[in-house]
Amino acid sequence: MNKDSNSIVKAFLDGEENLTDVVSTRIYCPRLIEGAVLPAISFFIRGGSNNPHIPGLVEPSIQFDCWASSPEGARAAYNALYDVLQGVQREVVTIDSTDYIIWSAIEEVQGQDLVDVEIPKYFRVLTFFKFIIKAI
Repeated sequence: MNKDSNSIVKAFLDGEENLTDVVSTRIYCPRLIEGAVLPAISFFIRGGSNNPHIPGLVEPSIQFDCWASSPEGARAAYNALYDVLQGVQREVVTIDSTDYIIWSAIEEVQGQDLVDVEIPKYFRVLTFFKFIIKAI
């Protein structure tokens, strides 16, 4: 694969109007920027595997943090993310004239409501999705 999985997932999410209606362009990888306007989403690969039998096929597990200034706002961002990702199948993403396909995205861990003790007034919902991605 030419691009890393983070770039492919970011390009896909940036094009999903149902998600950007909630968080606008505030989708960050690998973490939330300092002083970010909320609501926002940050994500990064936390692990996964490559398939040795199918070159270019990767199966990353991605952590998503859905941030807002209230628990309800964080949950709304999570719900929008969930609706966009859960059950995705065969979505083509084009980056620099190369096509990649997200074969699937499935939630591994249901959204967990958390209060960030280090950053006052920042609430988040934490979730994990497993992807299957391949260059085509």
